[in-house]
Amino acid sequence: MFSKVLRRTHLYMALFLTPWILMYTASTFVMNHREWFREIYGKGMPGWRAERETTFEGAIAEGTQPKDIGRQILVSLAIDGNHTVAKPADDGSFAIVRQFATNEKRLTFTPSTKKLVIESREFRPNFFLERFHRRRGYQTDYKTDDVWAFTVDLVVVAIIFWALSGLWLWWELKITRALGAAFLLGGIVIFAILLRTT
Repeated sequence: MFSKVLRRTHLYMALFLTPWILMYTASTFVMNHREWFREIYGKGMPGWRAERETTFEGAIAEGTQPKDIGRQILVSLAIDGNHTVAKPADDGSFAIVRQFATNEKRLTFTPSTKKLVIESREFRPNFFLERFHRRRGYQTDYKTDDVWAFTVDLVVVAIIFWALSGLWLWWELKITRALGAAFLLGGIVIFAILLRTT
């Protein structure tokens, strides 16, 4: 009974992990071959594509800090979320960069005129995958980022369980023990060599 439950759990865990494994393997491939992708898409960060210009009509109290103004602007546009606010330029304008799961937006605000320029980062598959790979949570005040981080924690636990349950299932099938032991030993040896030489 235990083995049957373990096999089913191992199977469904693999299905749960599929999108995460695909994402992390694809993004790691991109990072390993960064120069190749730079030859295709060019060096440097993707540029910004203008979306629209508007005027921020909200009231701004005297002495309000850029970070608070940035939050106020994002809330007014219904896109509040993980973001950074750059140091103001000489003319007082500053940029708010809003991080989304698939891309990012830059909102440049000039307090003296209340002009707001909204731009989106140009899409590049390699940049998109690297952003996905490095995305973190728990460091912001936003629950959606906490949910992302908690899900990644679940994936880590699931991968550990997947590996350990795989070892149990391998050992249960006597016919596969010899060949399985060879693969296990091979993996350990290669891993140990890489630890010592890289």
